[in-house]
Amino acid sequence: MDTTRLQATLLDFALAELVRQHRESFQPLWSVDSWAKLLIWLSLNCGCSGDQDSLEEFGAALGPVLAARMRRVFFERELVALELQVMADPAEQQVLVLPLALGQGPLAPDLVAGALEQAGLIELVVADRDRWQQLDRAVAVPWLR
Repeated sequence: MDTTRLQATLLDFALAELVRQHRESFQPLWSVDSWAKLLIWLSLNCGCSGDQDSLEEFGAALGPVLAARMRRVFFERELVALELQVMADPAEQQVLVLPLALGQGPLAPDLVAGALEQAGLIELVVADRDRWQQLDRAVAVPWLR
């Protein structure tokens, strides 16, 4: 592996870990506000002044690919004990609950509910399980809005 590629991989790993380590710090969880607070915190720690022009410059410097990757990491959780992944970006219409293991069949509604509870999402999504949609390997749960 060449040096530049190794450095890029290391930076990507470090940034993802930074997001994972601090994402619970920005309240309210599972909101656009929490995402904005993380970006402001990152920009301030990178030496930006915090005014609108500086924040916009920081956002532009991230670029769409890196910002999208960071956002995905920010709004997903791996619930290892349940062998599930929860993807709950408030910009999407629904929360997705997926199995971590390949080959796992349809997810039981009680398991999905347990994952939503553990992630702190149960009060933010539609409780009526008839409105939950079983997809190929995932369950889509609409947000309450």
